Amino acid sequence: MSGHSKWSQIKRQKAVTDNKRGNLFTKLGKTIAVTVKEGGKDPSSNFRLRMAIDKAKASNMPNDNIERAIKRGAGEIEGILLEEVAYEGFGPSGIAIIIETTTDNKNRTAAVIRNILTKHGGNLGSSGSVTWMFDQKGVLRIANEDITDKDALELSIIDAGADDIITEEEGVLIYTPAQRLPALIKILEEQNITPASAEVELLPQNKIAVQDVQDQKKLEKIFEELECDEDVSNYFTNADL
Repeated sequence: MSGHSKWSQIKRQKAVTDNKRGNLFTKLGKTIAVTVKEGGKDPSSNFRLRMAIDKAKASNMPNDNIERAIKRGAGEIEGILLEEVAYEGFGPSGIAIIIETTTDNKNRTAAVIRNILTKHGGNLGSSGSVTWMFDQKGVLRIANEDITDKDALELSIIDAGADDIITEEEGVLIYTPAQRLPALIKILEEQNITPASAEVELLPQNKIAVQDVQDQKKLEKIFEELECDEDVSNYFTNADL
């Protein structure tokens, strides 16, 4: 199920086809708007907004779209009322899934999430049924082509408070306490490095390998439909992808 790794998601968002571009921009715009509503429209004081804008730019979202989303969240132009809601559930083989959404209708979104899970062998869980299996961490990914001096990079990142640095095929994966994420991004900026992604993520305490081929296919379908849904901003799983 390597197609659903985070690196693969990043690549797909950057190379999204025209017929899916509107869907992606809608999702990103919703995230920006609700982040402005909750923390203000100044990225220098609203770190979540800054991350949302950086993610939108990395996905080639036009500046005009970004500005409209910011104004909508600030109430400067008319727009629908949005809120962030997280859903917890299970896929086949008992795989845990946390689904973060930005929605204007919780009942509609809950029904859609429930349908996606149940038709592929899963089910929607109650609040708290899954979150205890995950830890919140700041996560940065730096692509190989953006690294000029790996040793210097690792030393500066460790000094800035990184918990762990992992070398992957596509680049470097950095884990840090969520509150240290802004400091690490600043260190990277000083080295003229733009991370492929920089987010607060929910990491599974233990990963589960799915042995059953049919269950693997069902999980693929769940993840594909979650990525296509305009209300879903992110999802996390303990499946060993």
